[in-house]
Amino acid sequence: MLYAVKDWDNAYANGPNIAGGERWPGLWVAPAEAYRTALAGQGRARLDIAFGAHERQRLDLFLPEGTPKGLVVFVHGGYWMRLDKSFWSHLAQGPIARGFAVAMPSYRLCPEVDIADISGDVAQAVAKAMDEVAGPVALTGHSAGGHLVTRMICRGAPLSPERQARITSVVSLSGLHDLRPLQRTVMNDTLHIDDATALRESPALLAPIDGVKVTAWVGGAERNEFRRQAQLLANIWIGLGATTAYVEAPDRHHFDVIDDLADAESGLVKALVEM
Repeated sequence: MLYAVKDWDNAYANGPNIAGGERWPGLWVAPAEAYRTALAGQGRARLDIAFGAHERQRLDLFLPEGTPKGLVVFVHGGYWMRLDKSFWSHLAQGPIARGFAVAMPSYRLCPEVDIADISGDVAQAVAKAMDEVAGPVALTGHSAGGHLVTRMICRGAPLSPERQARITSVVSLSGLHDLRPLQRTVMNDTLHIDDATALRESPALLAPIDGVKVTAWVGGAERNEFRRQAQLLANIWIGLGATTAYVEAPDRHHFDVIDDLADAESGLVKALVEM
């Protein structure tokens, strides 16, 4: 079913449309800190690895026991304007239990930089993490992070073809793949998305590289626009020869849709690491 959008700000407003939505992002802080501290105590957390000169160009790397089978990179959301890597450390539990290292970068934010600069930051972070961990690479990101990880597997991305060739799987969690609608929101006073930026930085308007499995994963209880954005990417890219899947997680909303990353046996983790 198609829905006409009359209020673009409301269409992309998550917290006000979730019961108890004000609990996030604070609800993630304690479990993230506890898990990060536990792994650091075991010598399996390398924190604040620099991939650039800016104070936000840092990543945390969490390691499994023994030699990693490969690398997972998780890129956080926050509409390119807020949050950092510290909120999400506990989500590394699922891939780590399956033997994968997990990198979680921060990046510079709007309006200090624009979205193209942020794409460049994420490419630098992915490249740095690849230098630290051998083997196949899976990318996942939430909301704006979903945009950023799918941007990494577009032709002409800021990530080199040699780096892209190591990526075997991408899961975009409630990702934003077409930036044009965001031009109609109040957020664009900060994001400064113009037509040129939308055309250059929207994965749904670009061609994917060959050979990558892409899953557009979204909560069944999310805003219509997030479900549409997920369907859009899966639909367009399968028409361009990519292997895509669209998954609606029943009853999940925009904030708890990421929770299953912490569960090694979840369908979400399996989609990410069973390469």
